[in-house]
Amino acid sequence: MGKVATSNLILLGALYLMITQIWLISSFNMSTDISSLLALKAQITHDPNNIMVKNWTKGSSFCTWIGVTCSRRRPRVTGLNLFNMGLQGTIANEIGNLSFLKHLNISNNSFIGQIPYEIGHLRRLRELRIRYNQLNGQIPLSIGLLTNLEMLDLSGNNLIGNIPWSIFNLSSLQGIDLYKNQLSGGNIPRSLTTCAELNEISLSYNNFIGNIPMQIGNLSQLQFLSLGVNNLTGTIPISVTNMSNAFDLSWNSFHGEVPSEMGRLSSLTWLTFAGNKLDGDVPQSIFNLSKLEWLGLANNELSGNLPFSIGKGLPRLACLHLGVNRFSGRIPESISNLSKLNRLDIGHNLLSGHIPITLGNLQVLQYLRLEKNQFTNNLSTPEQDFLTPLTKCNMSSFNLLWLGLGDNFLNGVIPESLGKLTSLRRLEIDNNKLQGSIPHSFCDLKKLYYLSLLGNKLYGQLPSCLGDLISLREIYLGDNAFNSIPTNFWSNELIQKIYLDNNLFDGPMPPKIGNMKSAMEISLSKNQFSGGIPSSIEQLQFLTYIDLSNNKLDGQIIQSFDSLKELEHLDISHNNISGSIHPSFERLANLRYFNVSFNKLSGEIPDGGPFRNFTADFFIDNKGLCGASRFKVEVCKKNEHKPLVNNRVLIYTLPSIAIVIVAITLVIIFTRHRRAASSFSPFLTTPLHLAHERISYSEIVRATSNFDEENLIGKGGLALVYKGVFSDKLIAAVKVFNLDVQSAFKSFDTECQIMRNIRHKNLVKVITSCSNLDFRALVMEYMPNGNLEKWLHSPNSRSNIGQRLGIMIDVASALEYLHQGCSSSIVHCDIKPNNILLDEDMIARVSDFGISKLLMEDQKTPQTRTLGTIGYMAPGLALECNADIHEERLDMKVVLKRLKVIKTELTKGRGHN
Repeated sequence: MGKVATSNLILLGALYLMITQIWLISSFNMSTDISSLLALKAQITHDPNNIMVKNWTKGSSFCTWIGVTCSRRRPRVTGLNLFNMGLQGTIANEIGNLSFLKHLNISNNSFIGQIPYEIGHLRRLRELRIRYNQLNGQIPLSIGLLTNLEMLDLSGNNLIGNIPWSIFNLSSLQGIDLYKNQLSGGNIPRSLTTCAELNEISLSYNNFIGNIPMQIGNLSQLQFLSLGVNNLTGTIPISVTNMSNAFDLSWNSFHGEVPSEMGRLSSLTWLTFAGNKLDGDVPQSIFNLSKLEWLGLANNELSGNLPFSIGKGLPRLACLHLGVNRFSGRIPESISNLSKLNRLDIGHNLLSGHIPITLGNLQVLQYLRLEKNQFTNNLSTPEQDFLTPLTKCNMSSFNLLWLGLGDNFLNGVIPESLGKLTSLRRLEIDNNKLQGSIPHSFCDLKKLYYLSLLGNKLYGQLPSCLGDLISLREIYLGDNAFNSIPTNFWSNELIQKIYLDNNLFDGPMPPKIGNMKSAMEISLSKNQFSGGIPSSIEQLQFLTYIDLSNNKLDGQIIQSFDSLKELEHLDISHNNISGSIHPSFERLANLRYFNVSFNKLSGEIPDGGPFRNFTADFFIDNKGLCGASRFKVEVCKKNEHKPLVNNRVLIYTLPSIAIVIVAITLVIIFTRHRRAASSFSPFLTTPLHLAHERISYSEIVRATSNFDEENLIGKGGLALVYKGVFSDKLIAAVKVFNLDVQSAFKSFDTECQIMRNIRHKNLVKVITSCSNLDFRALVMEYMPNGNLEKWLHSPNSRSNIGQRLGIMIDVASALEYLHQGCSSSIVHCDIKPNNILLDEDMIARVSDFGISKLLMEDQKTPQTRTLGTIGYMAPGLALECNADIHEERLDMKVVLKRLKVIKTELTKGRGHN
C-alpha cells in the first residue's frame, strides 16, 4: 500500500515538473515573439499611420496587434502582414526569432538596407513577400534553408549579385518573383529547373545575359515565365513550348523565327516577344489560340500577311500589338470580330489597301494605331469612310483615346462625325492627302491633348473654338493651305506647342499671341505675315523656340526678345527687318540658334555671350552689318575724333595714376590671399593640382584607410562610395565600381562619357578618375549633408516648405540642363532621393549617371526599355501596351518655371503676413 502511494507521489511530481517546464518554455517563447516584434518596431523610423505607436504596445496582447496573426492552439506568431502601411526603416535581425512564422508580407513599404541573414531561421515559413521596397545588397544564402517555402517575392528592390544556389534546393518552391532588381551574375542558372514544383518565374528587368536554359522545359508545372528586359540572346528554345500559360520575353536580343510549336499551347493567355530581332512569318497557328488575351510582337523584323481568319481564332484577344515590323497585304475584314479588342496597333508596317469600315464593330476599342502604312481610303466615299462607323451608336465614341492615321495615302474630307469621339486625347491624320476644312465638330473634342493635321491639302479658316479647347497642348497644322486664324485662337493660355508654318496666313501678327503664356514652341514660318513683331511676345516666359522666317515682316528686332531667358532658337530670316541687333541679346545664355539672314539689318553684331558660337551663315545678306571677321562682314569703323588733351598734364598725371592703381591692386591681392589662406574649406573639390590629373590607386587606398567600412558612405547596385581624405587635406567622395558585375564596366564608361562634357551647379562634379585593368573609380565632390533619402527621414531634419521647394528647383534645374542644355540630350534614367546629394549649403546636386542615356541629334526615339528604380518612374511605361505614350508629360522647363513662380509667390505671401 505504501509503495503504491509513493509511486503515485512520484508520478504526480513528475507530471508537475513536466507541466511547469512546458509553461516555462511557452512563456519563454511568448516572450521571444514579443521581443522580436518590438525589435522590429524599434527599427521603424517613419510610421505615417502611427500603427506601431498606438497599437503595438506592451499593454495589449501581441496577438491583437494590427498585422499580427497567432496560432489557434498557442499564442505564437504565425503571420505578419504589414503590406502597404507606408513604413520606413530597416528589417530587424530579430525577425528570425519568430520561429512559428508561416507567412511574412512587408511589401509596398520603404524598408532600406539588406535582407537580414537571420531570416533563414524561419524554418516553417511558406510565404516570403518583401516586394516594392528599397532593399539593397545580395539575396542572403540563408534563404535556401527555408525548406517549406512556397512563394518568394523580392521584386521591385535594388538587389544585386547572383541568385543564390541554395534557393534551388527548395523542393516545395512554387513561385519566384525577382522582377525589377539589378541582379546579374551572368546566365539564368540552369539549376533553377530543379525546383520541380515551380509554376511562376519572373526575372524581368534585371541584367541577365546568355541563352535561356534548354532545361527550363522540364518544369512541367510552369504557368508563367517572364524574362523581359534583360540582355538575353540566342533563339527562343523549343523546350519552352512544353509548358506555361503566359510568356514575356520582350526587349532582349533574341533572333530567328517564332517557334511554330507555340501554336500548340492551347492554354496560352499572354504572349509578348516585342523588342527583339525576330524575323520571318508568324506561325498561323498562333492566331488560333482561343484563350489568348495579349499578343505583343511589335518592334521586330517579322513579315508576311495577317491571316484572313484572325477574327475567328482569337475570341478573347484584348491587345494586338504588331507595330514596327514588315507585315504587308491588307487588314483582314474578320478583325472586326475581335469584340474584346481594346488596343490595335499595326502601325509602321507595309500594309496597304483600304482600312475596313467594319472596325466600328470594335465597341471597346481605346487605341487604334494604323500610322505609317500605305492605306488609300477616300473618306468622302461612304464605302471607304471607316471613321464614321467608329462613332455610330456604340461604346467606341466614349472609349477611343488614341487615333493614329498619319503617313498614309488617305484622301477626301475629314468627316464631321469625327467630333463624336468625345473621349479622344490624341488625333494624328498628318501627311496624307486630305482636302477641305477642319470640321466645326472638332469643338466637341474637349479632352483633346494632341492634334496633328500637318502635311495635307486642308484650307480655309481655322475653327474659332480651337482656342477654347483647354486640354489642347500641342497643335500641328503646318504644310497646308489655311488662310485665316480667328482672334480667340490665341486665348489658350495652356497650349505649349503651336506649328502653323507653311500656310497662307497674312496680315499683321496678332498682338494677342502674348496670351499663350505656357507656349514653349511657336512656328509661323513660310506664311505672308506683315508688319512688325508684336512686343507682347515678351510675355511668353517659357518660350524656347520661335520661327518667324520667310514672311513679310518689317520694322526692327524688338528688344523684348531679350527678356525671354529660356529662348534657345530664334529665326527671323528672309523678312524685311531693319535696325540693329541690340547688345542685350548677349544676355540670352541659352540661345543656340539666331538666324537673321536676308534682312536689312545694320550696325555692329554683338560678340559676347552666345554670339561667340555663331557663324556667318546667321547674318548673310544684311549689307549694313559689321563686326568680327568670322561673321564675314565689314569691320566696324571706330570714332577717330578724340578730345584734345594737354600733353604736359598727361606726362605728369598718368604715371601717378598708374602707381596708385598698381598699389591698390597689390593690396587687394594680398588681402584676398590672406582671407583665402585663413578660410580654406576642406570641401574644396577641384584644387589646381588635381583638376586635370589622375589620382593613383595607392593615393585612393591611403585616403580611404584601405577602403575601411568606417569611411563607407554609400552603396549601390554597381559601386561603393567611400569618404576619402587626401594628403593635401582635400575631402572627396570615391566611387569604387564592383567589377565582378559585368555591367559595372559599362556604367563606369557611361558616367565618364557623360560627366566629361557637362557642367552645372546642380550636378555633382567629378574631380578625376582612376582606372586600370582590375580597378575603376571616380573621385567626386564630397557632399557633407548626405543624400536626400536620409535627410528626409532623419529625425533631426527640420525642413520647411521653402527648403523643399528649393531642393525641387535645384533638381529641376539639373534635369532641364541635361534634357535641353547639352549638345546631346541626356536622360538620367534613375532620379530618386538616393541619387540627390546635398552640399554644405543644402544645395541639391544630382549624381549617379551610370545608366544614363545620351540621345544624339539623329535619335528621334530613345531606347524604349524601362530602366531605373520602381517607384520613381512613370507608371504607364510598365503597365501600358505601348511604351511610347509620353505626349502628356510636362517639359522640364515648364516644371522649373512653375516651381520658381510658386516659391516667389510663397515668399511674397510670407512677406505680406
